[in-house]
Amino acid sequence: MAATKKDIFQQLQKDLLILQGFKTQAGSTAVDSNLGTIVNAFPNKTFPVAAVHEFLSTEPEHAAATGGFISGLLSGLMQGGKACVWISKSRTLFPPALHFFCVEPDQIIFIDLQKEKDLLWAVEEALKCEGLAAVVGEIPEMSFTASRRLQLATEQSRVTCFLLRNRPRSINPIACVARWKITLLPTEPADNMPGVGFPRWNVELMKIRNGKPGTWQLEWMAGRFQTVYKEAAAMEKETIRKTG
Repeated sequence: MAATKKDIFQQLQKDLLILQGFKTQAGSTAVDSNLGTIVNAFPNKTFPVAAVHEFLSTEPEHAAATGGFISGLLSGLMQGGKACVWISKSRTLFPPALHFFCVEPDQIIFIDLQKEKDLLWAVEEALKCEGLAAVVGEIPEMSFTASRRLQLATEQSRVTCFLLRNRPRSINPIACVARWKITLLPTEPADNMPGVGFPRWNVELMKIRNGKPGTWQLEWMAGRFQTVYKEAAAMEKETIRKTG
């Protein structure tokens, strides 16, 4: 009887999540395996697809770091040869660098537009294309009404949306399932060899609908996200403090 009650309770939780707008999609397990322990923060321990993810940045270097982090997420979403559309006003992403994150550059369609209203229109229209794995839009300013249209489009097409908001004038609430803030961490030389190590980020999940926000230190290595040990992170912070 206890097991039956547990099964009923778990099913009710899943039904409530669907009613609240959280939906899963077949093939999302690849993204889960990439993110490691972060999946415990998501409802049902599953990365939210068919949803809008907002990424906030205040400095150019953090915006670049966010682009790298999103590239790692795309490596899971784009398995099976699916394509992605990346829309921006002034693209700074270096396409060949996507190979490092296990993404083929020719699988991404880059669209560069000058007017913000055109950017928003293009993102919304791209999200209506069911054959895409994801749409990335670099749009600093976003109203709640506009974001709501994007969320409705993702729910219809099942295409995941990543919004990069670099230096927005106002950090206003929008209709997103998750709000992220990605910042750089110092790298650690591999195998004690001099030079630049694998990229590292401080990943702050500021908001997650029906989940648990938190902060993690991650590193991209061997085609996946790896958790940075707290001891190493503490040593890096101490080094930064001493060197100023």
